[in-house]
Amino acid sequence: MAASQRRRHHSIGGFRRCLIPAISAVTITVVFLCMLSFLAPPLDGESLHQVRHRLFLKNGGGERAGVDAEAFRVPIGGKTSERGLWGSKKSRYFHGCSNATSKFIKAEKNTVANRFLMIATSGGLNQQRTGITDAVVAARILNATLVVPKLDAKSFWKDASDFTQIFDVDWFISFLSKDVKIIKELPRKGGKIMTPYTMRVPRKCTPRCYQNRVVPVLLKKRAVQLTKFDYRLANKLDTDLQKLRCRVNYHALKFTEQIQEMGRKLVRRMRMKSRHFIALHLRFEPDMLAFSGCYYGGGEKERRELGAIRKRWKTLHTSNPDKERRHGKCPLTPEEVGLMLRALGFGSDVHIYVASGEVYGGEETLAPLKRLFPNFHSKDTIANNDELVPFSSFSSRMAALDFMVCDESDVFVTNNNGNMARMLAGRRRYFGHKRTIRPNAKKLYSLFLNRANMSWEAFASKVRTHQKGFMGEPNEVRPGRGEFHENPSTCICEDLEAKLKEGASFRSPAIVSPKNRKGDESKDTSEPVDDQMSDEEPDWSNPDYDENPTEPHGKLYNPSDFDYNLFLKSEEHPELEEILSD
Repeated sequence: MAASQRRRHHSIGGFRRCLIPAISAVTITVVFLCMLSFLAPPLDGESLHQVRHRLFLKNGGGERAGVDAEAFRVPIGGKTSERGLWGSKKSRYFHGCSNATSKFIKAEKNTVANRFLMIATSGGLNQQRTGITDAVVAARILNATLVVPKLDAKSFWKDASDFTQIFDVDWFISFLSKDVKIIKELPRKGGKIMTPYTMRVPRKCTPRCYQNRVVPVLLKKRAVQLTKFDYRLANKLDTDLQKLRCRVNYHALKFTEQIQEMGRKLVRRMRMKSRHFIALHLRFEPDMLAFSGCYYGGGEKERRELGAIRKRWKTLHTSNPDKERRHGKCPLTPEEVGLMLRALGFGSDVHIYVASGEVYGGEETLAPLKRLFPNFHSKDTIANNDELVPFSSFSSRMAALDFMVCDESDVFVTNNNGNMARMLAGRRRYFGHKRTIRPNAKKLYSLFLNRANMSWEAFASKVRTHQKGFMGEPNEVRPGRGEFHENPSTCICEDLEAKLKEGASFRSPAIVSPKNRKGDESKDTSEPVDDQMSDEEPDWSNPDYDENPTEPHGKLYNPSDFDYNLFLKSEEHPELEEILSD
């Protein structure tokens, strides 16, 4: 009996001695494999947070994004709250004021005979619009007669439309007749049209720069054509020249009746669907993403496709997608735009008009935005093919239609800092400070990345906090800050009389006495403001759409070297080329 117990005890002890090493070996193996899986790079070379971010993008819009996303659920349905989302109460105190002062000499006395200026614009519709506006002012500075500008038909946009097919040329000439003499073509000399001398001025050329560089040539050649004329005039000018800019941009440049008629039709159809609507300039096309160097979780396929497009700009540096995203230099994804708008208080009942070209990823990319806002429209969905035939083969005419709808929208949301976004932001400020929302991409980045770790209520609260100063309030941007076409503070006046009657207490970007509210003798007496002033600016760079982006002396330009916070720093580097996208 005792011997039997000893044998059994010995047997159990032996089993335990064998089992303990086996368990230890298994444990070590499991730990080792876990460490390998943690340290090994994910598929397609994605960082861990990129994989996580890609899963978030794939599973947003109220659905679960893995285990962590259980708390983050976008409310289903929901109506738009009326907390001033559709407009600012302060906007009624401001109006555009661009009339010339009494010191501004009429065109007939300012223009020197036999001195003609031509310009060749560059880029897409809105980039060309900036060139046309500045050309009128340049002609005024040079005491020259302006020839109707020549539009760009050779660059990336490849639109053969001339000025008369986009803008009402007769209105353009007659409206500006007291400011600058404008003719449709150069006069003939000996039966032949004069041949202009071709040259180029630096970026942000000041009035003195024009006097020193161009006037001597005009005196010899009589006719000069300035090429690649975009952003070739200084941002800061005296009051009368700035007001002339506004008269050109906001009054003289009218689209042709054909474009206006179709644009008004699109706006009417949006109004029939809803009392209010949002216009979204999505700008999530492959070229924009390729230029930005940003990464959106599409793996090797995305890198290959966008990398091939990126080769168009031979001088671009290798990008760091994580860094670009952290610094707010990447456009938001369609889903992120939708989440931002829902967090701000816009319900799923809102109708959205999307101005966009080909969206990278197509319907798969747009699907989350459409789930958040099912009332999703574009010119292709609210107009039939027959109606769009006169425009569809011309990028500038199609862009003009989008411009009109975005301009007439109750809320305009821009997802980039390109020309169309800037031009519309300035125009909407001038015509009553209509609501314009710019994503604070730098602050929103980490919020989107970590949204699965918070409730919807917490997320929405943080979005509203981050977006203060980016909602298009009248006193949001400091006077003189940024690019003039985006912030035309010289041309925006305040109705002090109405403000005093209602006891408003905030200070405005420009103070003009009530008797001068039409701008005839207004002074640019800008003051600092206090409300929701934001020193942060969207910091997107813009593609160089010129197929051969070089200076006359062969110096290549690298757009990524520029900080867009204060717009183009080409006042410091006047010889650099940059062609901006629309």
